[in-house]
Amino acid sequence: MWAIVVNPVSGGGKGAVLGREVAGYFATEALPYQVITSTTAQRLQSNLQDFLELQGDRCHGVVAVGGDGLAHLVMQLVAPRAIAFTVIPAGTGNDFVRALGWPLNSVTKQLDCVTNEQPQRIDLGLVDSEWFGAILSTGFDSVVNEKANRMKWPRGPMKYNGAIAMELPKFRPMQYTIELDSNSIQTEAMLIAVANGSSYGAGMLVCPDARMDDGLFDVMVLRPVSKLEFIKVFPKVFKGAHVDHPKVDIYRSKRVSLSAPAIAYADGERIGSLPVQAECIAGAGLSWTP
Repeated sequence: MWAIVVNPVSGGGKGAVLGREVAGYFATEALPYQVITSTTAQRLQSNLQDFLELQGDRCHGVVAVGGDGLAHLVMQLVAPRAIAFTVIPAGTGNDFVRALGWPLNSVTKQLDCVTNEQPQRIDLGLVDSEWFGAILSTGFDSVVNEKANRMKWPRGPMKYNGAIAMELPKFRPMQYTIELDSNSIQTEAMLIAVANGSSYGAGMLVCPDARMDDGLFDVMVLRPVSKLEFIKVFPKVFKGAHVDHPKVDIYRSKRVSLSAPAIAYADGERIGSLPVQAECIAGAGLSWTP
């Protein structure tokens, strides 16, 4: 039995539309499935947990229809059970899907692969006992996330841009202690990204060389720059060209500890206040890649 987990409100209702398309695919292929859905994350997670406990080893896999938030929710349940999962992109960011290498407009091709091919092992991050698939971050982007989550308008990606415009003028770099496998760093930083996948924020290639099959995080540290310089550098992140900036440092490490008076987010979900400890767990997840 396959689980089709649908967040119907993701992407402004795109989740509901693609959820019906995915269910129609499984019905056409005469594959056994159950649709699991709710408009609240807590109920959705509870419904999926009940399904997985009932099915046990009979669960063929989980198809999540939604965004990075749904991917984050699902991996908390499937990773410990070694159940394969995929994400049909129906959110505003879809960075976990990007990290797996899937285009954002190839639902049928992706489902053909899922239902006919064997899943592959992928790395997942573990931060304070919580799994994440793409990026753990702290600093300016977390401040922006905090602001955006309190905003009622605008909706979609423009909310994030609006929060940037409001928070940047008053933002100040923070002093961080960064513990890596082989060294300890004390530095002021504006932003730190601990990357299992390469992007966040709907395709911002904050760590363009990050891979999900190498057992290591890419860690990007942006040391203090002026507000004007930040505005100049920021657009380069969509192509990953910011990594050449003299104030950007990239490290690779299996384990990362971060300490500062700051907040951390992972896959766009709030983790909480630092300090946090993260580890890249090689092969912790099962999914399909093109």
